[in-house]
Amino acid sequence: MIVADVADQLPTVPYKLATVDDLEETVRLVEAHDRRAVAVKADVRSQEQLDAAVAAGLAEFGKIDILIANAGIWTLGSFWELTDAQWDEMIGVNLTGVWKAAKAVAPHMIGRRSGSIVITASVNALEAGQYTAHYVAAKHGLIGLMRNIALELAPYGIRCNAICPGAVKTPMTNHQGAWDMFAGHPGGTEEDMTEAGHHYTLLAGTSWLDPQDIANAALYLNSGLASKVTGATLPVDAGHLTLSGYNPVITR
Repeated sequence: MIVADVADQLPTVPYKLATVDDLEETVRLVEAHDRRAVAVKADVRSQEQLDAAVAAGLAEFGKIDILIANAGIWTLGSFWELTDAQWDEMIGVNLTGVWKAAKAVAPHMIGRRSGSIVITASVNALEAGQYTAHYVAAKHGLIGLMRNIALELAPYGIRCNAICPGAVKTPMTNHQGAWDMFAGHPGGTEEDMTEAGHHYTLLAGTSWLDPQDIANAALYLNSGLASKVTGATLPVDAGHLTLSGYNPVITR
């Protein structure tokens, strides 16, 4: 396994991003299961760095069977107040970075006529989201990108699918700015976020999802159980997209 992350703070992101220590911890967790892992510091916006990560994977393991394009950021702001830097960084990481990651592995997979690519999209790839026009635009773009990758790589026996997670509790969503948004006022708490999560899902007793829920979906899509699944969009959202929705604006 090759684990790649920028392992640095990006200028427009207000919450703490993963570090080199987090990369090394991931390697330790993999090795605890008697498997091999190599950590590579790479920015998904750099084709050169991604190509180097792929080269490191080939040198270590001899082949690449799977790409999980999971890098992403989430920031907030009304669309008319977003800066160019906020827009460009969001699109660069969440959309362009996935394209470049797929580009990095495609020649090798084409040569082997085998492979699976799984893209982490979002329920916001299928619906709008308050204060997240740049995020929504990037995630909607991922569905089109996924379908085209599936179309163009199918003749080589390579599959491509997208997971659309609902609200997942990670450092990306569990911070003061997010708490305030979910509370509807400054000074929000994690308890406010948890309560809001119960209104976001359909399944009883479910608030924010665990990252393992999304990992399980990736495991399925990359397994033989999904050998005939390609070009698919798989929501993992505890039924969120089935809800009639919630209007954040009070109407009278």
